[in-house]
Amino acid sequence: QVQLVESGGGLVQAGGSLRLSCAASGRAFSSSLMAWFRSAPGKEREFVTAITWSVGTTLYSDAVKGRFTISRDNSKNTAFLQMNSLKPEDTAVYYCASSSPLMSGDATSPLRYDYWGQGTQVTVSS
Repeated sequence: QVQLVESGGGLVQAGGSLRLSCAASGRAFSSSLMAWFRSAPGKEREFVTAITWSVGTTLYSDAVKGRFTISRDNSKNTAFLQMNSLKPEDTAVYYCASSSPLMSGDATSPLRYDYWGQGTQVTVSS
């Protein structure tokens, strides 16, 4: 019933910036957490960052802390990921994910999230 659509991916040189968006839709949309994960070729899905819809509390992986910023616009049911100082190792497909209020657990685990977008490619060249 909930659909998530990512946008904003692309190709950027190392040191550059990109801003990803994740638009949520669906009847009676409700979410406690919105998160970004990423998956590089041949690697497991990796937690990037998460934010609570209510208060805006954020959590970042060590790999992106200080470079990436997650935010949300509750009125638009949209989450954002501002990525600065990009590195080639940031290259991956980025997925947004939503955790409904019924879900609980580790916010860094994919198992916490019950809705997923299809992903958007981010490529960082050196």
